[in-house]
Amino acid sequence: MRGMTNDLHDGLLAIDTHVDIPWPEGPSPFEDGPRCVDLPKLRRGRVGAVCFAAYIPQGHRDGMAHLAAAERARAMLAAIAEMAPKDGSGGMMATSAAGVEAAFAAGKPAVIPAIENGYAIGRSLALLDEFAGLGIRYMTLTHNGHNEIADAAIPLPSLNDVEQEYSGLSDFGQSVVERMNELGVLIDVSHASKNTMMQAAQRSRTPVVATHSCMRALCDHKRNLDDEQLEMLASTGGLAQITIVSSFLRPKARASDLTVDDIVDHVDYAVKRMGIDHVGIGTDFDGGGGVRGFMNAAEAPNLTAALARRGYGRLEIEKIWGGNFLRLMRKAEEAAG
Repeated sequence: MRGMTNDLHDGLLAIDTHVDIPWPEGPSPFEDGPRCVDLPKLRRGRVGAVCFAAYIPQGHRDGMAHLAAAERARAMLAAIAEMAPKDGSGGMMATSAAGVEAAFAAGKPAVIPAIENGYAIGRSLALLDEFAGLGIRYMTLTHNGHNEIADAAIPLPSLNDVEQEYSGLSDFGQSVVERMNELGVLIDVSHASKNTMMQAAQRSRTPVVATHSCMRALCDHKRNLDDEQLEMLASTGGLAQITIVSSFLRPKARASDLTVDDIVDHVDYAVKRMGIDHVGIGTDFDGGGGVRGFMNAAEAPNLTAALARRGYGRLEIEKIWGGNFLRLMRKAEEAAG
């Protein structure tokens, strides 16, 4: 039976929508080393594409700090691009849905650049344009801590955050959503407050995505999505990409307490509430993601096998493992000005 279920992973275009990169120093992505996600592990796990995030931690909101955040984003995006060298010895840079499919057809992991935390653009739409030009396919509006764009799910007392600064999107944040639509860059609402997420979904001309979030009904964490948020995502065509961070899967859990079945519990809940077309996977590997049996990209077939055991068929697994996200990429491209 096990061999049979694992076969469902063969020929599957699996897309992991959220992976961090070690920064500023880190093991080579070209060697099978301590990273959860490197190119050898992607090949072993038959993961076809990864959104690698340039993660910018929230800091102070002054001119110098904003300059430093933009510089860090540039440097991290350059490091992500280096995973797809021109000589073809690594992954393939993919800045469109067609690019992802071309990499898959060529048997190479697709490298999809993204930014985690709109703090990277400070108060500048010109920076958003620059990063879109560098190939980012989504930007997470916030991380922990409010920024110039919006309120975060988790305010930071260390930055003197109040519970809600704007009650959702700021005026600047509304213009950021509009510009992201024009640029074909997906809006990632993971880490955003509920008001921010709901307003972004209503305001955006293209569906929004939570690239790495879990279900609040199963784990009551501020970072997770409640039923009202799931209804909003479903009604606007958006996506909830289930993450595998232990404390978002089960309260106060550690990676060793959980298995792939805990991930599938969240997938099941999301599918029942929203439908199969609105659910996917974003591991947050190298940013805290991992459970027993799925601690790195090489073990991706174990999640596919767990989905199969739970009754998901080939077409449903294709949607969950990347088909839905690919559709959203296409929608953003089509709607771009």
